[in-house]
Amino acid sequence: MGSPQFALPILRALVERWQVVGVVTQPDQPAGRGRKLTPPPVKTLALELGLEIMQPRRMRSEDAMAQLRHWQPDLIVVAAFGQILRPDVLELPRLGCINVHASMLPRWRGAAPIQAAILHGDDRSGVTIMRMDVGVDTGDILFQESIPILPIDTGGSLSARLADLGVRLLVETLPKYIDGKIQPQPQDSNLATYAPMLKKDDGSLDFTQPAEDLARRVRAFNPWPGAFTIWKGQVLKIHIAHQAVFSAIQPGKRISFQGLPAIGTASGLLILDEVQPAGKKPMEGRVFINGARDWEEKNIQ
Repeated sequence: MGSPQFALPILRALVERWQVVGVVTQPDQPAGRGRKLTPPPVKTLALELGLEIMQPRRMRSEDAMAQLRHWQPDLIVVAAFGQILRPDVLELPRLGCINVHASMLPRWRGAAPIQAAILHGDDRSGVTIMRMDVGVDTGDILFQESIPILPIDTGGSLSARLADLGVRLLVETLPKYIDGKIQPQPQDSNLATYAPMLKKDDGSLDFTQPAEDLARRVRAFNPWPGAFTIWKGQVLKIHIAHQAVFSAIQPGKRISFQGLPAIGTASGLLILDEVQPAGKKPMEGRVFINGARDWEEKNIQ
């Protein structure tokens, strides 16, 4: 059970080593300017691999449960699936349901642990292999390992690194778990933090916050939901940005700083290294400001 890019190497690893009787993923969703129905990445890969696929809107539906019972799985592996599993799903496979979760649980339970780790300035992230229970990422830990979060990491780059780590940990852990050689360890709920599901509007930048926080938000939300501001009544996407220490300037004030577009914040400047104006392709900040003569309200060297 999985949906986004994060789950792809995990599915490949399972197919190479075990019999995968079926894949459960989210329904196709409208995407792009044309709002064309687009399959989740896991569906595309499952089709290439010739696997049976189910895309229920709700796992609790009787049709979905009937299909699961037909498959008779010994074990369900979950990787960023996107739906809560009810007890009747969790109890169906004789070996239970195993989740590959992209955080060092109990830190960052929930739907967006990768973005939350970058957003809050964590030094490290990681992957936890856990046995699922009825709570949200509250199950017993089978194994976990951490990696450093790099200063240049985005949500996308950290997700890719954690997916690779998740593959290795899952492949190492599953045989021991199946053979009963792992003693699951309960989580300390007193240390738990929660990373709620992200919405598109979460990418809107509030320039009354410090530039350091906003730069982390840009990194965390690249590629999705993406950071943005409004310029000339339209969305200006901000793909890459960094902070610069600067004397007090009005939050939200647009200036040119060393040839790059910049915006004042509660503390320092947010320098826009790569942007995407509405209806155009991504471009370097220097290119953008050369063509946006009305961007700057004040020139600063």
